[in-house]
Amino acid sequence: MERVLSTEERIRRAEEVYKNKGNVRQESVKNIPKNKNRLIKKMLIQIVVCLSIYSVFYFLGHTENLFSEDMMTKAKEIIAYDINFDELYKNFMNWLNSNNLFVNKSENQITNTMTNELTNEINLNEVLDNTASIGGATGEVEETNLSQMEIDTNEIKSKYNLIKPLVGTITSRYGYREPTTATVPKNHTGIDIAANTGTVIYAALDGVVKIASSEGDYGNHLRIEKDDVAIYYAHCNKLYVKEGDYVTQNQPIAEVGATGNVTGPHLHFEIRKEERYVDPDMILDF
Repeated sequence: MERVLSTEERIRRAEEVYKNKGNVRQESVKNIPKNKNRLIKKMLIQIVVCLSIYSVFYFLGHTENLFSEDMMTKAKEIIAYDINFDELYKNFMNWLNSNNLFVNKSENQITNTMTNELTNEINLNEVLDNTASIGGATGEVEETNLSQMEIDTNEIKSKYNLIKPLVGTITSRYGYREPTTATVPKNHTGIDIAANTGTVIYAALDGVVKIASSEGDYGNHLRIEKDDVAIYYAHCNKLYVKEGDYVTQNQPIAEVGATGNVTGPHLHFEIRKEERYVDPDMILDF
């Protein structure tokens, strides 16, 4: 059977319960700053440790004759990683704001202003980069609208100033033709300049004689190279130079003849760039 409490005892017990609840609430309030301070100290320690580690790797990557080359290379790779300090600062400020620590309304406004300015600057840089990329892409498109032969022609004319190898009559130009002789190819890879046998041929461009031969359809012929440009002088009667010789522009190098697969005395003058044929009429005004 339960004992009936008097009115005074009930009041006394209620006061004790209320007093105990108040003490618990006060202890909880006291522990909040301690917990927050502990979190701040922990974050600061982590930042200091990260900066210390980064400094060590930076020191390793920029100190010569002290560590092995492999260690220095690895250190440079590590410090090459991008560190977004703005993002770290933003996350740190958001954390402080969410915990109501040291951040008031004015500081939030300053942070937002700095973030907006940085975002605007990044957007402007992206616009400029995209504009430059579009311009570059346009230039490439314009360049690719040219044929390979036109590109090669422009490069040759920008680097070198060729001269005519001789003066004569043009009997066949570059490109497709319909020869009357079956042995003459339809696809002509150069230009034919007819002249009397023995007429002197001059070097259109200086270079090294890579081929001085009498074999094949070209008969007596020369291949003279300068960088990635090669010039052929074919069907010659006589060659004045040999393989390995260095010739200068306008130097006599051969004589007009009718050797090889020909129908009469002439010079077959052929230009190549990286083994791609180039129409001589696009380089010189014959």
